[in-house]
Amino acid sequence: MREDDRVGMLRAQLLGTERSLARSGVERLWKTGRGVAGLALSALGGRLRGRGEGLAAADVRAVSQLVARLGELKGLAMKAGQILGYIDPTLPEELRGLLSVLQTASPASPFPQVEAVIREAFGARADVLLAGLERQPVSVASIGQVHRARLPEGTDVAVKVRHPGIDEALRSDFRTAGAGSAFASLLVPGAAASVRGFVEEAHTVLLEECDYSLERERQTTFARLFSQDETILIPAIEPDWCSPAVLTTRWISGRSFDSFLGSQSSQGARDRMGVALFSFYVGTLYRHGLFHGDPHPGNYAFRDDGRLVIYDFGCVRSFDPETVLACSALLEAVRTDDARRIREALVALGAEPPGDSESLEMLRTLLRGFFAPLLEHGAHPMHPGPGLEAQELLRDKRFLARLSLPGRFLFLFRLRFGLYAVLARLGAIADWGALESQWAEAARLRVARVSAAGTVQTEL
Repeated sequence: MREDDRVGMLRAQLLGTERSLARSGVERLWKTGRGVAGLALSALGGRLRGRGEGLAAADVRAVSQLVARLGELKGLAMKAGQILGYIDPTLPEELRGLLSVLQTASPASPFPQVEAVIREAFGARADVLLAGLERQPVSVASIGQVHRARLPEGTDVAVKVRHPGIDEALRSDFRTAGAGSAFASLLVPGAAASVRGFVEEAHTVLLEECDYSLERERQTTFARLFSQDETILIPAIEPDWCSPAVLTTRWISGRSFDSFLGSQSSQGARDRMGVALFSFYVGTLYRHGLFHGDPHPGNYAFRDDGRLVIYDFGCVRSFDPETVLACSALLEAVRTDDARRIREALVALGAEPPGDSESLEMLRTLLRGFFAPLLEHGAHPMHPGPGLEAQELLRDKRFLARLSLPGRFLFLFRLRFGLYAVLARLGAIADWGALESQWAEAARLRVARVSAAGTVQTEL
């Protein structure tokens, strides 16, 4: 069976299944432990057997069963599968393809539970929304699931409904010894066990994703910021049909990431989409002090008119102008290989860089690996991740602990590694370093103008 057929069948199977969420600590402890351990073993086995070869039939069955189990659990377990499905370029293509199913598919919450959430949110008028709601979801993610619906006036909408009990389940996952550290280590390999702030940040961010009122505010902000953009398209919110557990937006469809890759799109189209992704995920930090920290391919779609639709705004972080300036200074210091300015920028970001020469050289290697795609001059394909030396340093827990990185670095790392991997698969070619330097310099000039005018500006 072809890989695309296998992935399609698994996705259809999961979306056609309903499962109530496991909430109790004991049940999730057993299932999550078994699932994460199985995932690690499957990934290791894939690396050993899959280099240049397809997965054996037994491996395919085992991974498919594991994907179904992670999808049933939702929470940390499913998030882990989503991340491995796109962030690790060393995994065999077949394994990544199967794991990528978790970006948009898993067993759905039973429809009576979905209906109950909607009725609790909207009371007697819930019948209006339910009358036009399709029973089977179009996608099921780790926090909620999306149903297509039609409002009485004929507007097609996407109704995202939070899985009942998911916040409780996530808290249970983080109470499980080591689960939070294991999850954070997927974002910054090997680091989280030594950097407690990373685990706390992951805990905060994932629980925020359960609050659809907060996501509504964030999506509204991004929609305003990109309202005049010719490439980025953000679905409008339908405020009358939103609550902390339900988020309703205009229905805007597009090709999935894998569909776009398989569509024989031109190099020019790939380049434009790559620059659009890079601008949205990285440029927004410099322009507005905001960044969307979840670049996995299930969060956007590619339209035939050349625009990119961004769907999910659960994982968004904001930074004040001083922090944005420090990020800008760090980028330029690494690009010019200026050790003194690197240290100053890290201190401004709240880190504690080491003072001895050996550790400083290790830090230099780590940062040059982290920013590697931006150090090349001219247009070039994106590298899928940090270099080998930088990867080894990321696994050096003692070195990372000495840096005392603030927890907010967790999703900056995730953004970089995830976006690099996506752009590498996309095959987009651009002068990435010049683009980011341009945004960083513009941010410095804006802050300088604001400071000179003696005004306070919270949004760049």
